[in-house]
Amino acid sequence: MQLTFLGTGTSTGVPTPACHCNVCTSTDFHDKRLRASALVETAGKHILIDCGPDFRYQALREGIERIDAVLVTHSHYDHVGGFDDLRPYCAQLPDNRMPVYCTADVAADFHARMPYCFAEHPYPGVPKFDIHIIDKSPFSVAGIEVIPFPVMHRNLEIRGYRMGNLAYITDCLVLPEESCDIVEGVDTLVINALRFKPHYSHMSLSQALELISRLHPRKAYLIHMSHDIGMHSALESQLPHGVLPAYDGLKIHIQDRTEMGR
Repeated sequence: MQLTFLGTGTSTGVPTPACHCNVCTSTDFHDKRLRASALVETAGKHILIDCGPDFRYQALREGIERIDAVLVTHSHYDHVGGFDDLRPYCAQLPDNRMPVYCTADVAADFHARMPYCFAEHPYPGVPKFDIHIIDKSPFSVAGIEVIPFPVMHRNLEIRGYRMGNLAYITDCLVLPEESCDIVEGVDTLVINALRFKPHYSHMSLSQALELISRLHPRKAYLIHMSHDIGMHSALESQLPHGVLPAYDGLKIHIQDRTEMGR
C-alpha cells in the first residue's frame, strides 16, 4: 500500500495569505502546505481521502490518472471544497458516478452545497456522485476493507479511517476510547498536529505526541499543520524517533501484515 500526501496544511494553508512570518516566507518546499488530503493506492485501486479546494493543483502536480472512490472525514470546506474538480474522474467510472463514502450529515451538506449535482435533470457535464452513507461499521471500497471510526473535532463527531495497517486521522481534538482500540498498533498512523499552543478543536503537537505514544505505531506522520508549528526542518529535529512531519508530495509505503511478520 502506498500513501501520497497531497496536502499537509490546515484550513488556511501555508503560506497563509498576508502573513510574512519566517515559515510563510520560507523558500523550502517542505514549508509549502496545501489543504489536507491524501491518496491511497492499493491492489490496483486509487482511494482519495478528502478533496479540498487545492485538489485540482494537487492532482496535476502528482499526475493522478484515476480515482476509484472518495472517503470523506467531514464537510468543512478545507476538506470538501474541491469536489467539483472530480468531474474528469467521474467520467472514467460506470454511470459516470464517483463513489463517495461519508456520514449522513456530510451527505446532507453535499446536497445543500452542490444541488446542481443531485438535480432530477442535472446540467450536462456536472460531476455525479454515488453517495454511500457510513457509520461505524466496516465496509468495502473497490474491494478494499475500510474501518471507519469516530473522531471528535471539538463537539463535532467526524470520521477517521483504517485500511490495512494504515490509520488516517485529521481534525482531531479527542480520539474516543473505542477508536483507540481500532487504531492501536497500526504500522503507520497519520495524525493532525496544528501548532504548539492548545487549540479549541485541534490537537496541539504535545497532545498528538501523547496520543502517538499511547497507540505506538511503527511510524507516525503529522499533518494539518499551521504556520505556527514552525519550519519543517526545525520541527523534524525536535520530534521523537518514529515521528515525522509529513510534507506535500511525500509518498510512503505501508507494510502489510505479511511483511511485518518476515
